[in-house]
Amino acid sequence: MNYLPVSSPLSEWTRILPSILLATPRRRCLSASASVLANPLSISQPGPPPTAPLPAASQYGERVHRRRRQADLIKKAQDIRIEQLKPGRAMNQRFWKDVIVKTNSDGLYIIYLDARPVRNPQTKVPLSIPPSKPHLATAIALEWDLLTSAQQALRAHFIPLTSIASRAHDLALQDASAASSKPVAEATASHQSRTIREDIIMTLLPYLDTDTLLCWAPPPPKEDDPAMTVIPTLRDRQARVAEPIISYLTTSIWPGVKLHPSLDDSSIIPTKQPQETRDIIRGWMTGLNAWELVSLERAVLSGKSLCVGARLLCEWGESFADVRRALGTSRPQGVQRFGIEEAAQACSLEVTWQTGRWGEVEDSHDVDKEDLRSQLGSAVLVASGTSQA
Repeated sequence: MNYLPVSSPLSEWTRILPSILLATPRRRCLSASASVLANPLSISQPGPPPTAPLPAASQYGERVHRRRRQADLIKKAQDIRIEQLKPGRAMNQRFWKDVIVKTNSDGLYIIYLDARPVRNPQTKVPLSIPPSKPHLATAIALEWDLLTSAQQALRAHFIPLTSIASRAHDLALQDASAASSKPVAEATASHQSRTIREDIIMTLLPYLDTDTLLCWAPPPPKEDDPAMTVIPTLRDRQARVAEPIISYLTTSIWPGVKLHPSLDDSSIIPTKQPQETRDIIRGWMTGLNAWELVSLERAVLSGKSLCVGARLLCEWGESFADVRRALGTSRPQGVQRFGIEEAAQACSLEVTWQTGRWGEVEDSHDVDKEDLRSQLGSAVLVASGTSQA
């Protein structure tokens, strides 16, 4: 069959189109149903525009939203429970008005917050101060009077005197319990009463090998310039401060004991003191009463020097009044007693030397300096009393 070229007129093409369609071979339909022609609708009819399609509801989004609401409710419930349980207003306020020092039937001093006695945090019994220590009782009362809230009483640095007095009170109660125990249970009771005492002694005795007063700087190398040899070195200052203290201890407190510097000229490892020296000092600490032993502990832990702590205790402790009376006539005219400032300078001589050359670090060296004097002052106040010379 010949088809018309593309360039034939349209009328000719429409005339022969039916004959072309009839000439096409017929194909058999697989479906037996009758064919139905589609009736297209006119799109020119006016009407509203179709609505925008909406996304299907997401199950994941609903779950996240539900969990967020549950978390918010749980958080609100927890906040309400915390506000109900925590002390809050009660701890942030001061529940006492006046602080009073009273004496009981035994002559012991008791500090009262209005009508409530200050209690030992360990034994829960009223904290009692010996009759010979009215200054300590007054200082503890002043300590509580300066607190602005009950929350501050839970922090030891706000009540240092109360904490050290409570420790001495615990040790004194254990010593009294051991002294009044029956002979049958004497060994067991003595072992139990020495728990705090032996712990303190075992803690303080190692400080003798690394004592700040006995750790001297190595001697400097020889200088060719004669002018440089006139300037005192750190070792010279350490020897000048340590020798009077060591001489006092080895002649009046520990007769026959030999204390030598812990560091050799060619070594950085401290050498231990002789065993005989350790045994004598251990026996001396065992014989101290509860208040003096706890005072020695505070002085040694703050100054890192057993020798300085012992010298301070001997100068202010009640049990050493006879020693001070015996040495009072031999003290040179104008020489002051070994006090807090002298002990602090002896413990921090190397720090003072370094800061004098390189300067102090703000909020570090100055804070440590005041804290050291505060700790040594509390040790003096606990050890001293009205019966001292």
